[in-house]
Amino acid sequence: MTLPTKPPRKPFRKSSRKTTWPARVVRGLKYTVAGGVLLGATVSSATTATPVGDARVPQAEAAAEHYIAQHGWDILNDFKTFLSLPNVASNHADMVENAAWITGYLGVRGFVSETVTAGGAPYVIARRDVPGATRTVLIYAHFDGQPVAPENWASPPFTPTLRDGMVEDGGTVVDWQAALGGPIDPEWRLFARSAGDDKAPVIALMAALDALEGAGIAPVVNIKLILDGEEEAGSPTLAQILARHGDKLDADLMLFCDGPMHQSRQRQLVFGVRGSMTVDLTTYGPGRPLHSGHYGNWAPHPTDRLMRLLTSLKDDEGRITVPGYLDTVRPVSDAERAAIAAMPDVDAHLRRELAMAKSEGGGVRLEEAIMAPAIVVKGFQAGGVGTQSRNTILPTATASLNLRLVPDQTPEDVRTALEAHFRAQGFHIVYEDADRETRLAHDKILKVDWRPGPYPAYRAALDGAEADAIAVILDQLKGGETLRTPTLGGSLPIYLFEQALDMPIVLLPIANHDNNQHGRNENLRLKNLFDAIAIYAAVIAAYGGDG
Repeated sequence: MTLPTKPPRKPFRKSSRKTTWPARVVRGLKYTVAGGVLLGATVSSATTATPVGDARVPQAEAAAEHYIAQHGWDILNDFKTFLSLPNVASNHADMVENAAWITGYLGVRGFVSETVTAGGAPYVIARRDVPGATRTVLIYAHFDGQPVAPENWASPPFTPTLRDGMVEDGGTVVDWQAALGGPIDPEWRLFARSAGDDKAPVIALMAALDALEGAGIAPVVNIKLILDGEEEAGSPTLAQILARHGDKLDADLMLFCDGPMHQSRQRQLVFGVRGSMTVDLTTYGPGRPLHSGHYGNWAPHPTDRLMRLLTSLKDDEGRITVPGYLDTVRPVSDAERAAIAAMPDVDAHLRRELAMAKSEGGGVRLEEAIMAPAIVVKGFQAGGVGTQSRNTILPTATASLNLRLVPDQTPEDVRTALEAHFRAQGFHIVYEDADRETRLAHDKILKVDWRPGPYPAYRAALDGAEADAIAVILDQLKGGETLRTPTLGGSLPIYLFEQALDMPIVLLPIANHDNNQHGRNENLRLKNLFDAIAIYAAVIAAYGGDG
């Protein structure tokens, strides 16, 4: 399948380094400059033909398809420009530039935006009101990305690169300039940090608005946005942001636009995420490195002690065996089991795709397995391997653990259970580096370093009225019925929004499941981007309408 396109326009390239704009017309939305300030035009519904009843959704979908066919390269050029901006949350200057680009991009579509901070990376809060609209939807996405190790990527992480397939499958580079203006294969993938997680919703939502405007279809819902510049760092200042600006975010429904679609490539509405916390564990051996031949079998090796401790946390099927760890876990409901049973079973396909002879969990399918807590060893540091290995007994060994929580577990409960287990394994716990006196007084010492910013899980009921309204809209799109998925395995700080805002919250993921999220060669399949445009167009055109 290929998409014919018109010759592309110049991509949107606003950055914080440019403060003046020429007066012009962009995609039919007029705006002017006064004193260097971008003034977004208000889009009136008085002169547009609003579809009514069930016709809204297919008309919105057709408008999206037509717009993509005419402006596919425009959309990709804008996405390329956005992805070219480095966006590791710890680099404040980069995140400020990302926020400035976003506010300019939104302003072209009539959004009133502000950039706010609470001592960390910036957030962008924006709104676009529609005359006569009686409903408001609040959309969340984030625009920061995980740190990168460029040497591990097949192409530079901030030089967006088109390929005709996955790098792991031998996908070859598509020459952007040579392909520009020609057909776009929706199976191509765009490789860059944050292509899949999570800059795409900003591009797709604005393209959806452009598509509706071009087709003369007026939105029927007010749109508010909160775009997070520090999600990959745990959104450490989000609570303060919501305390200061939560009154600007009232809405009838919040859509969290983050995460991957189901592995079957069917659309899904997701009703939960797991919580997350991280702990680093360090064991101790001799006070200085020792030759393993001279001192092996005599000096305790910290790697041995740490490995034995780690293997005590789970059984061979990956189930957690720490006493008390599962005591507060909310059971899976009958409705959630029924929803899982109705979903395509992708386990066998995924095992083949991932070259796995067997999965953990004793035969439990993926969608139910991720409804349980998880303890994942993220990394283990204790000397080198291969040509970097040394015949040495080291003074310390350290492992980093990611703990995924489920509803009714609290970070405090998890910490209590784990530390009790560590002590039961014979370890003396410290929270700072063990000094000489401590090492002489205790045989088995474990330094436990709890990272800041832990947060609990979130899971809503599957039958909320507002989620039903969105599902009715999505089910009218091409591609079959929308799945109702109890939870994603990943984590998002939804609990903070649940505490601060009085509205139902549901996740609407758009990325492909194999987007290499957080890893090297992160990518977005172009069909996922184009499908997202149709999804957003349908929601904007039909949610809260008369149908």
